[in-house]
Amino acid sequence: MHKLAKFFTSKPFVITIWFGLSLFAVGKSVVLGHSHIHNNYFVYKYNFYHVINQQNLYIHDPAHYFDLNHYGPIFAYIIAPFALMPDALGVILWVMFTAWLLLFAIQQLPIKQNHYLLIVLLCAHELMTSAANVQINPLIAALILFSFIFIKNEKDFWAALMIALGTFIKLYGIVGLAFFFFSNNKLKLIGSFIFWSAVLFVLPMLISSPAFIIQTYHDWYADLISKNKFNIASTREDVSVMGMVRKIAFPHLSNLVVLLPGIVLFGLSYLRIKLFSNLNYQLLIVASTLIFPVIFSTGSESPTYIIAFVGVALWYINGERPVSALDIALLIFALILTSLSPSDLFPRYLKDHYVDPYALKALPCFLIWLKIIYETLFRKFTNKDIIAVAA
Repeated sequence: MHKLAKFFTSKPFVITIWFGLSLFAVGKSVVLGHSHIHNNYFVYKYNFYHVINQQNLYIHDPAHYFDLNHYGPIFAYIIAPFALMPDALGVILWVMFTAWLLLFAIQQLPIKQNHYLLIVLLCAHELMTSAANVQINPLIAALILFSFIFIKNEKDFWAALMIALGTFIKLYGIVGLAFFFFSNNKLKLIGSFIFWSAVLFVLPMLISSPAFIIQTYHDWYADLISKNKFNIASTREDVSVMGMVRKIAFPHLSNLVVLLPGIVLFGLSYLRIKLFSNLNYQLLIVASTLIFPVIFSTGSESPTYIIAFVGVALWYINGERPVSALDIALLIFALILTSLSPSDLFPRYLKDHYVDPYALKALPCFLIWLKIIYETLFRKFTNKDIIAVAA
């Protein structure tokens, strides 16, 4: 039994599962044929072509894809190498690239190898859900982690790039500013963020035109406002705390009724100023930061939860030892309801009649996020905690 457990937690096995599940998910659609490649890939691909051809990025383009693009024009540079490839190759390499980037980011965290492998193992199925939908979210999760990693390594110039890039792609990246208080070079971080924001604002103009890109940012703002209204009425999206409350009991609930208390609780995490240099405390903030924008966004859908689930896994490996029964129960609850519910391993009846209609995928992550907030406020951090996670 010990040898079996050692095998299932070994680096070769964990890395194989990480890439293998995602490759299977996206490869299946490629094998079935061009028409089965997920629509999201064509949304990404034509973000690039619309930028260079100076076509509105945020209107319907039924000749190439259904749905709408919601990503900034800077994304054209990210997707360009894949967009120029044949679709079957481009979509596979895109999914593998985002999986590798997130894995690399997790590996750079200041934690032991067995801890990063546990994070990877816990998140592999959620990554598969993202891969099946050819999502951008592993990239966003990686950028948020890199924001913290560069600040931790006193490379604030590059941390600012990660924050700005995530923001200019999908807005979620702005949460990287949550690590501002961990910086020893705050003025450099602020100045670098302003610099990179200017660079990323102008950069798409080099493959398009200044007038078109300026208009594109106006169009993007209008698109995001419209998308928020659509999400609230959608059964597929708004997999958030607000969506859960709306779908269960209060269909006309305002976002602010839930969002403002959430922001206040998130802010309370920073009251213990003396712990700003404590690694365990910092990792709790990172976990909270990964979960927060997902569970409090009307734009969240099932594949978005790879971002939050990295936070869940990071919280778990960073917990007090020995692990409490409550923490184990919360993790199992998250694995079953958040990670497994989109799959065939979960009872279809429960998924169709309860999980999806009531946005219950958000519930375990919300409970864990509340637990994280509690820990940032009241946990007694000890040398034993630091030894447990520090490299």
